Amino acid sequence: MFLTPRQEEIIQLARLHGRVLVDELSNRFTVSPQTIRKDLNDLCDRQLLNRIHGGATFPSSTENMQYEARRQIAAQEKQAIGLAAAALIPNNASLFINIGTTTEAVGEALTKHQEMMVITNNINVANRLRLLPSIEVIIAGGVVRASDGGIVGEAAVDFIRQFKVDFAVIGASAIDADGALLDFDFREVKVAQAIIANARHVILVSDSTKFERTAPVRIAQITQVHTFITDHCPVPSLRRICAESGVALVETDSIPKTFV
Repeated sequence: MFLTPRQEEIIQLARLHGRVLVDELSNRFTVSPQTIRKDLNDLCDRQLLNRIHGGATFPSSTENMQYEARRQIAAQEKQAIGLAAAALIPNNASLFINIGTTTEAVGEALTKHQEMMVITNNINVANRLRLLPSIEVIIAGGVVRASDGGIVGEAAVDFIRQFKVDFAVIGASAIDADGALLDFDFREVKVAQAIIANARHVILVSDSTKFERTAPVRIAQITQVHTFITDHCPVPSLRRICAESGVALVETDSIPKTFV
């Protein structure tokens, strides 16, 4: 299969970052947007990329992208989502925070909270919040996943089941139009399911790129959460499911910037 050098580089960029955008590629290669669209259409026709509005994504459905690349995707959107989630959680609360770059943004936004207990299987969250005297951090035991510092496995599940907390903050690697929340690692999914089962109020945080992805392992249905915070939900069926199931849908793109 013959690819031009530019197309090969586009594939590498998509593999690294998860998605590529027409305007960014046009600037990078100093060619017109029309030329980039032709490249993307060609690559998508060959099933090397998946077309999305304004760009394309790397079509992995069995393996998550590198952690640092995930951190870079929709970074501003994740920050706004984190602030919106933190605003729902009062002082003197107990909560779970699960693995993920968006859940880490929530942890970052909680740094001014007082008298909190945070239970997490996310080493990155624990390392950030342990420095704050007003927050007690409890970390799960189990296998530490080298790729992102997540703690997974049966030991982590058993640990989570010891608690019943006020709030849980969870993420997902992909969200289907039927409301299925999906991930890549069945060990992580088991922990997430235990977190959902042992929290009084479950907050799902996910940026809108997750609607463009797929993953093979089911975490739960969106009807099992109480609040869903995203930058924008472009999927009508998900909006309908949230409305019919009493799931509060918060879109940060609709919140005045002075409040997030």
